[in-house]
Amino acid sequence: MTAPARDHPRQAGTVWARNLDEATPVITPLVEATFRRLGQESASALALAMDTSQAEVYKRFDTGRSCYTAWVNGQIAAYGWVSIDEEFIGELSLRLRLLPGEAYIWDCATLPAFRQKRLFSALLVNMLHELRLGPLCRVWIGADLDNVASQRGIDRAGFHRVANLVVAHVLALRQVQVQTYPGVPESLLAEARRAFLGDRDGVWQAALSSAKSASAGS
Repeated sequence: MTAPARDHPRQAGTVWARNLDEATPVITPLVEATFRRLGQESASALALAMDTSQAEVYKRFDTGRSCYTAWVNGQIAAYGWVSIDEEFIGELSLRLRLLPGEAYIWDCATLPAFRQKRLFSALLVNMLHELRLGPLCRVWIGADLDNVASQRGIDRAGFHRVANLVVAHVLALRQVQVQTYPGVPESLLAEARRAFLGDRDGVWQAALSSAKSASAGS
């Protein structure tokens, strides 16, 4: 028999991390901006900026998520959400589970009229300052691998690139692995596996080895 069908692994995104006891860079946007954490009273403005329903915005607030924004000329120019418990990463079908003291920044966007003005990286730095005031010690963030603008903004804000998330399929199994970068401590890579995969990458590797063994013995 032939070997089990497997597509070519694709790098779907990158995982970044930053400890909150690290000094944050100073980033000055290329346009005058103010930064605010919003609550439910701003649901209509957020829904308009996000092009979504107010019900979706209320749902996020009701489930403990926080939203931070950059404002230019009286309107929301950029936004980003924060979770401190767990979050579903829809594009990867992964359930991110955080330990106490961890936060995850997600669903960040800069509205088209305000892009290329360093608002995203400035907003991230503002979020780090705000999150440092709470009982938190580490922040995670992810970005699509082909989203060069987000990658640059995250790097400019002082986050450390930890790993790529690599997706492949083996038989009927969908396999997601954490692929490290040179110089990343194994302890931090293990934390990324724990948070993003729940240490399940070992299970997928075992399933793959079993499938290969079965094929070889047939």
